[in-house]
Amino acid sequence: MSPSLRLPWLDPGDPFPPAFQAWDASQPAPGLLAAGGALDVPTLERAYQGGIFPWFSEGQPILWWSTDPRMVLFTAEFKLHRSLRKTLQRFVADPRCEIRFDHDFAGVIRACAGTPREGQSGTWIVPDMVRAYEAFYAAGRAHSVETWIDGRLAGGLYCVNLGQAVFGESMFTHAPDASKIALAALVAFCRAHRIECIDCQQNTRHLASLGAREIPRQAFVAAVAERARRPAPRWEFLPVYWRELSLLPKPAA
Repeated sequence: MSPSLRLPWLDPGDPFPPAFQAWDASQPAPGLLAAGGALDVPTLERAYQGGIFPWFSEGQPILWWSTDPRMVLFTAEFKLHRSLRKTLQRFVADPRCEIRFDHDFAGVIRACAGTPREGQSGTWIVPDMVRAYEAFYAAGRAHSVETWIDGRLAGGLYCVNLGQAVFGESMFTHAPDASKIALAALVAFCRAHRIECIDCQQNTRHLASLGAREIPRQAFVAAVAERARRPAPRWEFLPVYWRELSLLPKPAA
């Protein structure tokens, strides 16, 4: 390996390199910053505060990333397409349907573990990641947004929250549009609490179709540093939050 491709190795408790030191587009894994370290709560908290996230597969060491540009969904730019708008209207009107926060975090993350990311064949939510984020949830830093239909968990997502910084992690669906409903609920909740954006980490067509776009990593890291110092919201979903979506501009047909 050439000197320019040497990857910093972290021992547990070591500080992270600055995000700007991540490999760039000329290197084999753009955004890769470091390997090793630990997945405990203090380490994960430091990582997210610095615009860094873990992502690795079974058999690999812990790998830490900070992508540039960064995919972000600004809550004022969420695209509530006509079909999803109609789905939400039916969902909200149906007494058998509801959004729950943090009711079954374990069920959500395990369902997400069985759902490959767009363009990938396997999961990145390995057992070590599941255990780590369950501990992060127990510490009040990770949350689940859940779509329930007829008393069953039909879809959802989990995310990380530091102050007024929200980082989307993964989503799953067992029923048509159930994950999109959960994302719409998260957007409504964020708008109600004046949270301006949701980190999406990496660019996918699905996220872009919902209004997410790329911004420079430097701008993202600066925004996280500022927003993470603000008071965090109370994680509960109130039906009145759905009104926030009615304030969004309607996408072009």
